[in-house]
Amino acid sequence: MSKSVLVGDQPTIQIEIVAGDLSVVGWDGSDLLLKGNDDEIRFTQTRESISVSSSGDLSLRVPRNAAIELTAANGDVSIRGVSGRCEIKETAGDLAMRDVGAAVINKLHGDFSLRGAQGDLYVKNALGDVSIRGVNGNIRLDSVADDLALRDAHGGIKANVGEDAIIYLEPQAGFEYSVDAGDDILLVLPKKVDAALDLRGDRIFVDWQDMENNDATERIVILGDGAAKIHLSAGGETRVSNRSEAGDSADEWGNFAGLNFDWSGFGEHISRQVKQATTRVVKRAEEAASRAERHAARHAQRSTGRWSWDVKSAVKPPAPPEPPSQMATEEERLSILKMLADKKITAQQAEELLNALDGGE
Repeated sequence: MSKSVLVGDQPTIQIEIVAGDLSVVGWDGSDLLLKGNDDEIRFTQTRESISVSSSGDLSLRVPRNAAIELTAANGDVSIRGVSGRCEIKETAGDLAMRDVGAAVINKLHGDFSLRGAQGDLYVKNALGDVSIRGVNGNIRLDSVADDLALRDAHGGIKANVGEDAIIYLEPQAGFEYSVDAGDDILLVLPKKVDAALDLRGDRIFVDWQDMENNDATERIVILGDGAAKIHLSAGGETRVSNRSEAGDSADEWGNFAGLNFDWSGFGEHISRQVKQATTRVVKRAEEAASRAERHAARHAQRSTGRWSWDVKSAVKPPAPPEPPSQMATEEERLSILKMLADKKITAQQAEELLNALDGGE
């Protein structure tokens, strides 16, 4: 199904329930384009509102200045090029946003990635990893269960993180930046900066010229005239650096051994993702084998039943698929694990590689 509806330049589009994946892309014009299966999409329009839902996947092209209100999506969600306000109540999968306006998000069960927002960002509850870059507004993250990577924030920051946090910041006078993390925090600053830092952690290390370090678990550091206010509190180590290589490594979630930085928690999280991906691959293989056995059994029953079958003239039933002849070696699995840990591939790509190695589609 592909249906175009005239909705105006600045409509508010209410997306009620999407059972599958959702894609929303802004475009020039005053039309709303809906794509999906005809029997799965429900659409209503009145003078006051526009409402759409789908029992499967849904793809929308909307006017660039549209506002989006999403109640729930059971799959992954992608929103791109929409400058109106986005309000999302709940998503079961991953959420990716690019070049959007202000956003308010209530609950995310998967990972969240944002690149480019012209307005404030508020996330109440994120149960996966969060990656944010390029926000021209204030950022408030009430609860991030896993890791946070944040860069190019042009506004105040207040974030509570369950595990590790990596922040790249160019602090501005008059703004406050506060990050609390359950594990480690790495803050990368420019070499010339005016900021007052309130640092707390099991170990505090300030990697700065002529800066001495000791075993203190609380520390106040004034850089320049201290115009910007920065508060960092970590359950593990708090580290502040102005080295560009530290930022480059963090940008790729790289190996922090050179900084004596403990990222064991993040490694365990990656291992869990790979284990879950492998479990899904094995489960699908077992289900395929079971279906093949049931298929063969049904044909066997037909050939021995009370009906007389002309075996010579009958069409031979297709043979069940043979099991994969060669399973992935331990070395190949470890190679995939390393690529995933180095952030060279995503968890989904790792799953696809494991599936291919095991003879899946």
